[in-house]
Amino acid sequence: MNRLQLAGQRLAALFLLGVALFNYPLLSLAERRGEILGVPPLYAYLFFVWLLLIAAMAWAVERHGD
Repeated sequence: MNRLQLAGQRLAALFLLGVALFNYPLLSLAERRGEILGVPPLYAYLFFVWLLLIAAMAWAVERHGD
């Protein structure tokens, strides 16, 4: 399997992971009162997941030595 096909498969898997993480059942877990470092938990969850997905996509595309 060449590098482009493998990167495409990784990106497709990350897309599906993102769909699952931004879907209702998991979002409802973050809908709580209170704050995390002054930020509502839902916003903190959305920001953290978004950051995690961007980092994972960068890793999947820029990975060397396959």
